[in-house]
Order: sequence, then C-alpha cells, then structure tokens
Amino acid sequence: MALPHLLLLLSLHCSLFVALVSGWKTLQGSPPVVIARGGFSGLFPDSSLLSYNLALKTISPNVTLWCDLQLTKDGVGICFPDIKLDNATDIIAVYPNQAKDYSVNKVPIRGWFSVDYSFNELANVSLVQGVFSRTPSFDGRKSHILRVENVAKLVKSPSTGLWLNVQHDRFYKHHNLSVEKYLHSLSTKQVSISYISSPNADFLRRVRSNSGLRKSVTIFRFLEQHEIEPTTNKTYGALVKNLEFIRTFASGILVPKGYIWPVDSELYLHKHTSLVSDAHKQGLKVFVSDIVNDVPFSYNFSYDPLAECLSFIDNGDFSVDGILSDFPVTPSVAINCFSGVRRNSKKQVDTLIISKYGASGDYPACTDLAYKKAKSDGADVIDCPVQISKDGVPFCLSSIDLSTTTTVAQTKFRTRKTIIPEIQKGSGIYTFSLTWNEIKTLTPSILKPYEKYLLFRNPKFKNQGKFITLSEFLSLAKGSRVLINIENAAYLASKRGLSVTKAVLNALQKAGYDKPRSPKVMIQSTHSSVLKVFKDKSKYERVYEVDENIRDADDKAIEDIKTFADSVVVKKASVFTQNAAFLVNSTTTVARFHSFKLPVYVETFSNEFVSQAWDYYSDAFFEINSFVIGAKVNGIITDFPKTAARYTRNKCLKHGKKPPYVNPIEPGKLLRQISKSSLLSPSPPLPVLHDSNVTEPHLPSVSGNFPIFGGAR
Repeated sequence: MALPHLLLLLSLHCSLFVALVSGWKTLQGSPPVVIARGGFSGLFPDSSLLSYNLALKTISPNVTLWCDLQLTKDGVGICFPDIKLDNATDIIAVYPNQAKDYSVNKVPIRGWFSVDYSFNELANVSLVQGVFSRTPSFDGRKSHILRVENVAKLVKSPSTGLWLNVQHDRFYKHHNLSVEKYLHSLSTKQVSISYISSPNADFLRRVRSNSGLRKSVTIFRFLEQHEIEPTTNKTYGALVKNLEFIRTFASGILVPKGYIWPVDSELYLHKHTSLVSDAHKQGLKVFVSDIVNDVPFSYNFSYDPLAECLSFIDNGDFSVDGILSDFPVTPSVAINCFSGVRRNSKKQVDTLIISKYGASGDYPACTDLAYKKAKSDGADVIDCPVQISKDGVPFCLSSIDLSTTTTVAQTKFRTRKTIIPEIQKGSGIYTFSLTWNEIKTLTPSILKPYEKYLLFRNPKFKNQGKFITLSEFLSLAKGSRVLINIENAAYLASKRGLSVTKAVLNALQKAGYDKPRSPKVMIQSTHSSVLKVFKDKSKYERVYEVDENIRDADDKAIEDIKTFADSVVVKKASVFTQNAAFLVNSTTTVARFHSFKLPVYVETFSNEFVSQAWDYYSDAFFEINSFVIGAKVNGIITDFPKTAARYTRNKCLKHGKKPPYVNPIEPGKLLRQISKSSLLSPSPPLPVLHDSNVTEPHLPSVSGNFPIFGGAR
C-alpha cells in the first residue's frame, strides 16, 4: 500500500517543480487545455463537421475535441449533445409521429432517441442549432450526424485530442447496448481517446480496469450539487468534499464553474473556493465547464467572456487544467494572449481607447463613479458630453433629455415634460428646464441599451454615483486626455440664450487646459459650426462626428472637413457593413480619410454579445481586433474601456508568427457558409458622404440675456 502513495507523492513534487518553473499553476505546470464542446457549437450546430472544423481552424495548437457519445440501435457510436435527438436535429420532420417515452435516470422523458434508429436510418437526419438564442442560419446545410470514428480522424496528434463524454451508460445498458464494449472496439481500431468522462463513478471504475482503455485519462464529471450520483447515492455536492475517494477511479474532475467561483442570487461573485487547490493536492486535474459567451454570467465580468476565462487560469492563486467551452477560441486567446498581462504592461498598439460616457457599461453614464472607473480601467481619453442647466452651469450628461439617464420622470419635475421638434421627435424633460441645484438632486439611472434581450448592466449600482459639473470633470480627469462632446449648440444659443461653446472654453481655460504641456483636449461635434468656433479660439483637436452610416466620402466632403476638423468619428457600420448581424464587406471609409491624413475613431464598442456580429464569436476581443488590426482605426470609443484597454496590451500582437485567432475576421466569410434556403435579402448600399452633408451655416449668436457661465454656484 505504501508504494502507490510514494509514487503519488513523488508525482506531486515533480508537478509542483514544473509549475514553479513554467509559471502555470496547473497540476503539471503546463498551459491549460481547451476543450471544444461539440466543436465550435456556439456558432454552428453542435457536433457537426462545420463545428469541429471551425474549432480546429481557429485554435492552435492545444485543442481537444469534445464528443457526447450516444449509441444507435445497431451499436454505432455517434457524437451528439443530448440523449434526445429532437433537441438538435430535424428528426421530427424526417420521422414524424415516432416520439417514444423512456425513463432516463428515473425521469420520464418523451422524444426521439438514438436507440430506436440504426445509423443508416439517421443518414437523412440533419443537425440543427439546438440553442434558440443562436443563429439558425446554418441549419439548412444538411450537416449529418457523425460517427465517433469520423471525429477521431479530424484529430491530428499530438497537438489535439479526442474527449468522449458518456452521460447515460445505464440507459443504454437497459436497451442491451454496452458503452464499454463500444469503447473497447474503438481501441482495437486504433482510435485514440485522450479523455473519457462520466458522472457515473462505477462506469469510470470499469473503464479503468479495461486494459484497452488504460491510456485514456478518466474524468469524473460533477453535475449540479443537488443531483444524485447513481453509484454512491450521494449528491455531487457531498462527493466534492471527498476527493480522496474520487482519486480511486479518476485522474481528474470536470465541474460546473459555480463549484469554483460561486455566485449569489443576483449573479455577483463570491470568493473562490479551494476546490482547485484541494484537487491538485490529491493529484487530480481540474477541468471547468459552462464557460459560454452568449449567456448572462457574473456581472463582475462586465459581459466580457475573456475576463471570466482569466479568472480560472490567471488569478494569482490557482489555474484549472482545462476549460470546456462552446466558444473554444475565447479560452485559447485568454491562455495564449492575456495570461500574465497586467494593467501596467506595455501597450502593443497605439490605438486610443476613448470612453463613452465614462465606464457607462458598469455605472450610470457620466457620473463620478463611471469616470473614476474609466480612468482606473486604462482609458486614454475620458469623455464628457456637455449639457447646460437653466442657470447656465455646464455639466456632463449623455443626453440633453434628462429622462434617458435619470429618474426625473418619477420626481416633481415630471411636469416640465415638453416636445421640442428641433431636438427630438418625442417629449422630454430637458437639462435647460432645471437649475443645476435641481439637477443635482436627481438619481442617476444606468443605461439599458439591450434591455429587450433581458441583458442589464450592473444592477447593484444602477442608481449609484453623482452628476458632476464640467469643472469637476476636468479636475477628476486630470492627467488624462479629455474629449468634450457638444451638441444642440445652435438651438441653445438661438432659443434659450445659452452659449455652450463659451461655457466650455471658459471652463477649460479656468482649469488650465489652454496652457502649454497641459493634457490634450479633443472637442467633438456632429456640427461643423461648433468646431469652427474652436478653430478660431483654441488649439484643441477638433473631431468631426459623421452622424450617419456611410460607405465612402468624396474628395470635396473630406477637403471641407479638413478646414474645420483634425480627425473624424464614424460608426462601426461605416467600416464593416452588416446584414442581419452578419458581416457583409469592408467599406473604403477609413482608408479614404487616412489618405487625407485624418485619424479615424470608431464607435460604439460594447461587451454585450448581442451588440456584435455573429462573425465575432460573441466576444468583444474579436470585434476590437478586426477594427484595430484589420481596418487600422486610430481609436476605439467604448462603454467598457477596461476590455478595450486590456486588448491593446495582449501578448499575441507582438508575436512574429501570430496564431490564427489574432488575424482579423474576414467580412463575408461566415455569410458564405449560410445555406441557400436561409440566404438573406441584400441590404441597400450605404450612402457616400458628400459636401452637402457637411456644410452648414455659422453658429447663431446668443439671443437675449444669458447667465454667467462657469462652475456651479
């Protein structure tokens, strides 16, 4: 009995030494492996050839292909994500009215099951996307169900491996089918299986005793903590406390992410558990599951799936040994490009990171909290959209309509609602209708741009923070570049007697931003008349915002812009056009402005996956990368500056031979994969920016008497 314990002790000491040398806190000191669940199932139908091929093409070299093993009536092993075929195929249309009722783990289930069909009978059945929130556009490609042997042939040793997950051994045994015999037959066909996982302890014990399967690493898969493991009749939550027992039949464990990073009922993280460290002490590898980009996860990660992956591999305390994901390219990027990268790491690109209302993805827009976070997150430029109160105080707010970012509609000021067609179509409660002292009493409200998808931002802090004057903003932003956005100046001057341009100039001068060596100031507007005022009265960088989507700009328009602006802001769709959330092509917009030596900044980059084209794999990294490396934009305007700032420091940008996932996404490539039956109607072409879109009359003079401008009084 002493020899196995001695060997285990020596193995653990060796693993600890390797980990110390490599820097990785995995069991053996090697980088974590990436397991592609059903291939790239976050995009293509799970376990389809398209899905497996995309995983292999985008991830290199450390990827393992995951196959959920099911058995057909004639004992053929297939890769399919669920025991019910109707969950991710069109079998209902192929074999209508053939649903059966079976007991699975003592739970009655109705559906179409593989045990009722031979493999040949499934030849006409096609795989489809089984997750309703994902695009069904690839369902018509007639993706056939694959044998395990077909998937095994895709594996190119030693860089990739095959992982078989056996979820329902008992169910198949009840139907006179043996998973063990099938696995043994694979070994006789020289099919190499890197890992075999199961939530059934007895099954793994039998696999370990099979001489033909001893090269496969056995992994005990934990289900949710309240569920019962059939061999021991104990909950998985109880078994996780007895890792020494797990070690008797498995070499590692696969756990849902909540076992390592628990969350509360509001989706905020608790402190991580000691599970990874405890398992490593027992010589058990730890793999984590449920890492998915396109579902809400802990608000602590700000909708950034890379941040979540890094919490499992680069937190300073431990690293899991592998990550199972529907979007395997995201953990690959986390492992190879961002592990060890810190906030003070050197930037690898010169792209400016410009905040959008501060860090408004995490806190109410334009509050002190949003600005402080944007600064600490590493934004190069902090922005302030300037509004004017009734008594002439300039302050930062994302909209001239207080209804959009405050709870003013629930206050006594709701009676001040009015309709002003020159500003917007609907009614609003406008900043110039309240004094600054009245505005200060309002409660901020966090922006909810994707509320219809039930995606909300940082709910615990949705009404936190305070609004600040322009002078307070300039003091808070000290040491950083600032961007001042000015809109509605003509209306305020002619109809309200308020000069926002004068207010901004006075505040900047008072704060010392007009002095030599002061931080850079950018003045942004969609109106040339505003920028012309600053051209005559300051040396600040003037930024012209193109307020419509365009595909190009003619020479005369750009020459006109150069007379009053030093750079331009365009929307994302003006760089890469889209149709139904698929990238269609690249425009010439950025190249045209660059040919006239005008830097181009692009807006708005958000972390929520619904804000991104399908082509970007539901990960902000790939969207930002395509604009920075592919389109060569000069700046990123984002409401999540932490994500964008981290991107600029990623290690993969400096590699001579870059991995495939650092190449920019090719517009239209994914669109070409759509089946003919799902082809989209082409969108009308975007317009070209002409001189008539740019020119406008000078800013009108301020009418009547107007208040004294400056700080709050």
